[in-house]
Amino acid sequence: MLNNIGLPGLLLIAVVVLVLFGRGKISSLMGEVGKGITAFKKGVKDGSEDEMKDDAAIAADDAVARDVTPESDKEKV
Repeated sequence: MLNNIGLPGLLLIAVVVLVLFGRGKISSLMGEVGKGITAFKKGVKDGSEDEMKDDAAIAADDAVARDVTPESDKEKV
């Protein structure tokens, strides 16, 4: 049923929505949708940066050689 909606059908739906809600309401709704998308992208970017920082900190910790020999065994050498 929805496979037969073409350009004229979509234009008719758009006109009906515009008449029902008005231009101002649709404009403010689209602005809110845009803000939501921007906030989502920022959150994803911040999450990726945090993961990269964590990975870098782990790599830095692994690069430093540590002596893990117990104190009692150090005296034997």
